[in-house]
Amino acid sequence: MLSTLGPDGWQTVREHPERIVQVREEVESLGLRVKAQYALMGQYDFLNVIEAPDERTMAKAAIMLAARGTMRTTTLQAIDVEELIAALRDGGAPPPASGT
Repeated sequence: MLSTLGPDGWQTVREHPERIVQVREEVESLGLRVKAQYALMGQYDFLNVIEAPDERTMAKAAIMLAARGTMRTTTLQAIDVEELIAALRDGGAPPPASGT
């Protein structure tokens, strides 16, 4: 999940940097696992590598975060490269991703 903070989001992070950890805990309480978090310098502000049991759970988290109005998110579903190669060798479509 790539995220971009708005002015209110940046003000919150500047005044309460621990809020970053609190948001991670909220996301994990929905059944997701945050595997890594990175602050970015560029078009996006944060990159969170999140493992989700399914797309529905990931969508719920993305909507919960976006509804606050302090950030925008972009979620990308990832497929392990080895799984993709195996699927292509088998001549079929790649299997569903095990996490988002």
